[in-house]
Amino acid sequence: MKRIALLPEGSVSHEAVVQLLGENTAELVYHKLISDVFLSTANGKTDYSVIPIENTIEGSVSLHMDWLVNEVDIPMQIEWVYPSIQNLVGDREEFLGESGEADFTKIQKILSHPVAMAQCQQFIRKHMPQAELVNAGSTTEAIGIVKNNPGQGLAAIGTSLGAATHNLDVLAKRVTDHDNNYTRFILIGKEALTELPKPVKQMKTSILVTLPEDFAGALHQVLAAFAWRRLNLSRIESRPTKKKLGSYYFYIDVLESAESVLLTAAIEEIEALGCQVRVLGSYPSYTYQELISEVL
Repeated sequence: MKRIALLPEGSVSHEAVVQLLGENTAELVYHKLISDVFLSTANGKTDYSVIPIENTIEGSVSLHMDWLVNEVDIPMQIEWVYPSIQNLVGDREEFLGESGEADFTKIQKILSHPVAMAQCQQFIRKHMPQAELVNAGSTTEAIGIVKNNPGQGLAAIGTSLGAATHNLDVLAKRVTDHDNNYTRFILIGKEALTELPKPVKQMKTSILVTLPEDFAGALHQVLAAFAWRRLNLSRIESRPTKKKLGSYYFYIDVLESAESVLLTAAIEEIEALGCQVRVLGSYPSYTYQELISEVL
């Protein structure tokens, strides 16, 4: 059985990998920190790692992208999309009002991962403006802190799975500010998956392009190499190379397999311009609708 590293039990990462692969198809190895998730597979302790890298509302998860680019060299093997459904979690008995319903004015602190917290700002401002916001390493860690500190007015933003894991209550469901809140996950590992969850409808290739310093208009030339071949780019983003101020690489997602003649030729043309090109992975890409189609 393959071993998969991911963020703590009850996190969105946990829900997402169960959605992708199903129950009991792999041994899940939980870590508190995303760095440990990466290093687990880099050091050979697990076969794969689950990494959230982009969110509908907050955009790229920069820390995770930097780890993927600068700290490890592990190819992407699959990507999928999962809805980030956040809930207000706590001990209902602690916050009961005279009406018998939860009284949110009794909440003194709200704990969560910064990304999850940012997705729920409207709900927090409307119902708990008095509460202090406290960052945690993950939504599950936040729920664990609430569980271990009863009677202190603590609540957390997290998943229903996380609430069930820690025997806490969902005080309010779906508290995110937007209904279309989805997270893009990737599975990284040194070997491709032997069994895919669904037939492949879309392949994607992620590359890094570093431009030559003395080539004016180089980015235009790079994009032209894709454009005239009618290769569709689903994402292009600049990130600092961390070598010197003003030096950037470009992260580009191409909706094409790396084995495609057109993409191979495009990369060769870009390299001929003096650019450095690194392929981060070529992998199946699944939408949430594709993964749940059998249920529907």
